[in-house]
Amino acid sequence: MKPLLILFFAFSAFAAEPLAQKGDLIFSDDFERSELGEWQPLIPSFAVQNGVLKGWQTRDDHGAVGRVYRPMKDVVVEFKFMLDGSTGFNAVFDDKNHKGSHAGHICRVAFAPKQIRIGDDKEGVMRNDIFEMRKDPAKKKEADKLLVGRGVATNRVVEPKKWHTVRIEMLGDMLRVTMDDEPAGELKSPGIAHETKQSFHFTVNGPGVLFDEVRIWRAK
Repeated sequence: MKPLLILFFAFSAFAAEPLAQKGDLIFSDDFERSELGEWQPLIPSFAVQNGVLKGWQTRDDHGAVGRVYRPMKDVVVEFKFMLDGSTGFNAVFDDKNHKGSHAGHICRVAFAPKQIRIGDDKEGVMRNDIFEMRKDPAKKKEADKLLVGRGVATNRVVEPKKWHTVRIEMLGDMLRVTMDDEPAGELKSPGIAHETKQSFHFTVNGPGVLFDEVRIWRAK
């Protein structure tokens, strides 16, 4: 399944100073082993190979999903990635106990060849009523109006076969992304402030994405 398009994007520039400071480290993985460890491949396939985590799509109807569980709210997440055949992937925060959005999706950052997108899933395209409305052509325009302010996109080239470093800062209703120490977008939207995100996962579409040095800190 191709990544859902988040509508009504607007470029958002921001200052270079951090949105949040790192607090307690709650998850860290360098993949120096052969087993998946805490990563759960909810939709195949994921594997630890040569000191990195690799995800690749093996189902036609959905990208591969590899997830780790940690209760969190305000966090700083850092990781490295390389597009190894795929053109993009999503980094997603969920709460399986939240029944108001499809699959408990709360918010995400989507990486594409020429764009990085941030989406409020809880109050955006994954909110149950909007999700259903967008399936009906007669209600699509009405649904689109509800998506204003729920997503933002920044034009950034994501080069394949090159390691990139990502920092995601989530504090209150703000989510900010930097890639390779350069601004890559920020979004202020109410769903981001959801009290408990229970998990973090990667969704990989296509032949492969490599991940390394995944860290999650509570934000101060």
